[in-house]
Amino acid sequence: MKRFRLTDTSNYTDSQYQDYILQGVSRTFALTIPQLSKELVQVVGNAYLWCRMADTIEDDPQLALALKGHFSDQLSSLLSSQESTDAWVTELQPHLHCDTAPAELDLIANSQRILRLFRAFRPAQQSIIQQCVATMVQGMMHYQAHQPHSGLPNMPAFNDYCYHVAGIVGEMLTLLYCDYSKGFKDNKAQLMPLSVSFGQGLQMTNILKDIWQDQGREICWLPQDVFSKYNIQLQDLSKQRTNPDFHQGVRELVAIAHGHLQDALRYTLLIPKAEQGYRNFCLWAIGMALLTLKNIYKQPDFQQSSQIKISRNKVKTIFVVTRFIGRSNSLVKLFFKRIARDLP
Repeated sequence: MKRFRLTDTSNYTDSQYQDYILQGVSRTFALTIPQLSKELVQVVGNAYLWCRMADTIEDDPQLALALKGHFSDQLSSLLSSQESTDAWVTELQPHLHCDTAPAELDLIANSQRILRLFRAFRPAQQSIIQQCVATMVQGMMHYQAHQPHSGLPNMPAFNDYCYHVAGIVGEMLTLLYCDYSKGFKDNKAQLMPLSVSFGQGLQMTNILKDIWQDQGREICWLPQDVFSKYNIQLQDLSKQRTNPDFHQGVRELVAIAHGHLQDALRYTLLIPKAEQGYRNFCLWAIGMALLTLKNIYKQPDFQQSSQIKISRNKVKTIFVVTRFIGRSNSLVKLFFKRIARDLP
């Protein structure tokens, strides 16, 4: 994909603007969301952009905690009211850090366009998205208030964090698809718990990939109880990168994340075969996460996420192969068993 550059969008329709800005804030989702059923592409893209705006507020290093809570609550309220985003944008913009990505600033400046699209969705779809954003914001603010400089205390706290920033998104996508497809809805009881595990697998992969980037911001999302077994204290994380005992803790988390991604594969194989686009959407995410985990497992002493980045050729292979085999559960299992080979 070409490098994203901001351009004049004054003549764009709201729908065109949403497609355009999605490429700027997430190359991955700009590729995967169009794979979904036509009726849901705009809905899921819209939902993602609200989550992205919440992330922008949470990640801002300049915003005080009280302001993060204030602007996040306002963001959530916009989805359940008839207010314009104008006042929210005017108040928020001067507080955002100068290093905020230009595409994210542009998205916030044009949030009224995203809101107009949202309000044109069916009430059931609006309700699902609104509940997801509200739950995400609530969780984010809880963990911002207890921002972990020395890691989260244990796996239950770690799981709770992953649920509020990723598991809830898995639930949202599942509910949107259940609302859209009767065939999908027939498996809802099995899909819902697997969707949370799916989200956790992806989030754990991101947390492990970004250990040192987060550490540079004096944040650590790792669970202390896992590393205590290896006599590692996360308050001294900056000194642990080359410590073999620290690597054991990292590899244990890789194994746990792999287990969640196996749940993600089970989730995907429950999707009706006619929904090939959604299957591709899920398989691409799982494949990229598995390859990233393999790189982390092989090189737990990495210094930067670029060292464990998967190659474009491997990404392309996942995209091409799953397009051909995506309707065959047995072939999908074999292909992903090969991808996950050597993972604990």
